[in-house]
Amino acid sequence: MTKIKLPKGILKDIIIVVIGVLIIWMGLRVVFGTENPFYVVSSGSMVPELQIFDVLVVQGNDPFESVKIGDIIVFNRPSGQDRVIVHRVTSITNEDPFTIRTKGDANPTSIPGTDFPITEEEYIGKVAYVIPQVGYITRVLTPPINYIIIAIIISVMVGRSFLNRKKKPALSDAFDFESKDENNQLGEELGNLDIPEDKVYSKEIKKIENSETKFDNERSSELIDDEEIKSENDKK
Repeated sequence: MTKIKLPKGILKDIIIVVIGVLIIWMGLRVVFGTENPFYVVSSGSMVPELQIFDVLVVQGNDPFESVKIGDIIVFNRPSGQDRVIVHRVTSITNEDPFTIRTKGDANPTSIPGTDFPITEEEYIGKVAYVIPQVGYITRVLTPPINYIIIAIIISVMVGRSFLNRKKKPALSDAFDFESKDENNQLGEELGNLDIPEDKVYSKEIKKIENSETKFDNERSSELIDDEEIKSENDKK
């Protein structure tokens, strides 16, 4: 059986991502004072104030006794606590213990066992923010789809890391950074290169070389004549 070993760098990245997500999630729970600060509207009982698939950010740090008529709150259904409800507070039915009554904006009346009686035991928190229609995404991210998407993201991250390592060229293989010695080896290497001859350029160079040779010969002849004249004068 062959064991697949992940590079240390990849494993480190995965651990950092997981720890980062956990820290963010724990931080949100502390900031909003509830185990789950996000809820998705799943019914039309609060239309037009809230639409299906709106995401609610719930503030659980607000005490239950601070709830006022008109607030939109999230609570567990008092009858059996098998559902999470988001409705508007319509009245305070008792001060001790503090008890309230709610109703969906789109519903004709309050529903017994669903809208009342709501006590601190059922209370989760007040709706602080509404993010429209983001719930379409969160509906997709339900188990086991969310785990599959997480696995895909991690796989893509690992695959990209492998590709980046393969594509990254080694500088030592591409270039020779070793310094040349005092004998100028680089010049010798360049001199040994087979470079095609430029015929026009070579022709012009030959003309110049021939002119220089002719000039040198004429100059040498003049110097010889001058020496002969000087010798004749010395004899006289």
